[in-house]
Amino acid sequence: MNRLLPFLAALLFAAPVYAQAPQRAVPQARAEVQLSFAPLVRQVAPAVVNVFTKRVERVARSPLMDDPFFRRFFGDEQQFGVPRERVAQSLGSGVIVDPKGLIVTNNHVIEGATEITVSLTDRREFEATLVVADKRTDLAILRIDTRNEVLPYLDFADSDLVEVGDLVLAVGNPFGVGQTVTSGIVSALGRTDVGALDTQSFIQTDAAVNPGNSGGPLVGMDGRIIGINTAIFSRSGGSIGIGFAIPSNLVAATVAGAAAGKGIVRPWLGAGTQPVTPELAQGLGLARPLGVLVRNVYPGGPAERAGLRSGDLITKVDGRDVFDPQSLKYRIATRRIGESAALDVQRQGKAVALNLPLQPAPETPPRQITALDGDHPLAGATVANLSPAFADEIGFDQTATGVVVTELAGGSPAARLRLRPGDVVTKVNGTDATDVARLQALLRRPRDGNWQLQIRRGNQLVNLAIRG
Repeated sequence: MNRLLPFLAALLFAAPVYAQAPQRAVPQARAEVQLSFAPLVRQVAPAVVNVFTKRVERVARSPLMDDPFFRRFFGDEQQFGVPRERVAQSLGSGVIVDPKGLIVTNNHVIEGATEITVSLTDRREFEATLVVADKRTDLAILRIDTRNEVLPYLDFADSDLVEVGDLVLAVGNPFGVGQTVTSGIVSALGRTDVGALDTQSFIQTDAAVNPGNSGGPLVGMDGRIIGINTAIFSRSGGSIGIGFAIPSNLVAATVAGAAAGKGIVRPWLGAGTQPVTPELAQGLGLARPLGVLVRNVYPGGPAERAGLRSGDLITKVDGRDVFDPQSLKYRIATRRIGESAALDVQRQGKAVALNLPLQPAPETPPRQITALDGDHPLAGATVANLSPAFADEIGFDQTATGVVVTELAGGSPAARLRLRPGDVVTKVNGTDATDVARLQALLRRPRDGNWQLQIRRGNQLVNLAIRG
């Protein structure tokens, strides 16, 4: 015990030992205490514009105006003091993508407009001309004449390099209050089930996007465009932190075609496809649903030339996963005509690598848009031949064939049959209606007033019997 006393005393009175604290210094400059997007905003903001449109809308005439008594008080050209035609105004945003005045916005911002005005951040206004508009991607390209003035513009980033969690800024003109910047992150990628666009693969963000932001850019921290803001999920009409942007790679492909004066011409697959459900995946022996199943192949099309077969499973395009037909169309739509795309395919459990030649969909046969008239049940319907190009244009399966109804005259025999645009006339009195000319010939045959029609509506066949 006596021998422990010196040791215990030394332990008791020894100076305490602590971990070395990090060296701290007083900030010497404002930049050391301030985190700000201001430098990025100064770089981006001058290229973002406001888009104002005017369109003439026809106001329905009140039935009361057919009464001479009311016309005495309100006049023939007025409906209770409201003109039969009125000018409606709307607003949105856009972004300059070329120093010579090429501007990207949404198609829904300018659709139906009779006048388009672009306002720059310096408050100058220019009348804009529409270069190209595309409902399928909800993109529109405008041009303003600045008389050779070089405008500020933004470059496109590679949207395939964007990751969930990346910081982003949304710039636009919400509710018409003026240019506004909001910040957030990329919340999700590859959203394909949030709208009717068949080439969609949206970037989702929680940066506040409101009405009026449509057409404005979603930019990354390098100041380049990663998407064009186009839609929101909302119960109130305002932002709840779920916004969607069209990826820059699809926007860039659209701009390239417009700038070259080629309009919108996209490659096509040349095959009918379907998604892989959990049940289908189990039947195919897959561990999980993945890829897109080839249902049929268009004769002589790119898929057949590449060696694709019915029953093949496409899992990747140029090394990028595809999970549904929309993402497959998106991947192909971002590529250029004349190039090729690498396909990873599963065929009877074996991996196959194929090269898909990228070519435009042909318009064979010619669409031959025709308004039907005469004494038959399809009078008043406008029909056209389905070709890969026309089918793609109206959102049909590009391998579809036959005669499609495009319009119906109100009150016509065809309208009374409750036909719809998009219906395909397949048979008349048991004979195939392969094209418009054949359909017209079948409708000219003398009848006793009794008709039998077969209509394909989506995936259903509808048989109609009309008695004279």
